[in-house]
Amino acid sequence: MSNENYSLIGIYGGTFDPIHYGHLRLAEELNELLVLSKLVFIPSGSPRLRNAPVASKHHRAAMLSLAIQNNETFMLDDRELWRDGESYSVVTLREFRKEVGSECALCFIMGSDVFLNLSKWYCWQEMFELCHIIVADRPGYLSILNNKMPSELTEELKGRQASSIDDLKESPHGFIFVAPTTLQDISATVIRESIVANQSVRYLTPEAVLEYIKTNRMYSGKEWNLKN
Repeated sequence: MSNENYSLIGIYGGTFDPIHYGHLRLAEELNELLVLSKLVFIPSGSPRLRNAPVASKHHRAAMLSLAIQNNETFMLDDRELWRDGESYSVVTLREFRKEVGSECALCFIMGSDVFLNLSKWYCWQEMFELCHIIVADRPGYLSILNNKMPSELTEELKGRQASSIDDLKESPHGFIFVAPTTLQDISATVIRESIVANQSVRYLTPEAVLEYIKTNRMYSGKEWNLKN
C-alpha cells in the first residue's frame, strides 16, 4: 500500500457527562488539523481510573447524539456502554482494528493530563500496536509537565513522537502526535454543580443538550430554569 493511502480515523473516548463545547471544539480543531475521514465519539461505560458517571448510559448517549447531529464527520459509537464490566480502551481498539483492517490509521485522542497517566492504563503499551496517540495539548503545557511524566512514558514519547501529520499517514499505528489546541476552560463537573445550584450553563453546551437535561430533570432531579 502506498503511504498516502492511509486515511485517518479519530477515536475520542470519555464519560461525556454531559458533553459540552470543550469536547466539541477540541474535536473540531483536531478534525480540521488531521483531516480525519471521520471522528468517532465513544462514551465509556464503567471507567476504571475515574469516578463512575452521574448520568445513565442511555442519557449520555442521547446527549452526545444530539450534540453531534449536525456534523457529518462526527459519529457516535456506544459499544462500551453495553459491554459488561469495566471499560478498557485497548479492548475497543482491538475491535476497531479488526473492523477496519490495515487500511486506516486509528488516531486515539486524549488530553495532555490524561496522557500523563497513560502508563496506568490496562495493556497501555499494546495501544501502540493498534493506533496512534493524539495528545491534545495547550501550547507548551506538556513540556511544563514533563518532569511529572513516568520514565517509561518519557521513553515512549522520545521514541515515537511524530514530527508532522504526514508521519501518521505512513503507518496505521505506533506514533505519538502532540497537537496544539485551544484551551476551553469548560468542565462537566462545573456544569453539573451549576445545574444543582440552579445556575445558568447556557453557552457551555449545545441548546439541544440543555433542553434534554431540562426535560429529563437530570443532575438535580428537579425542575430547572434554563434562563436563570
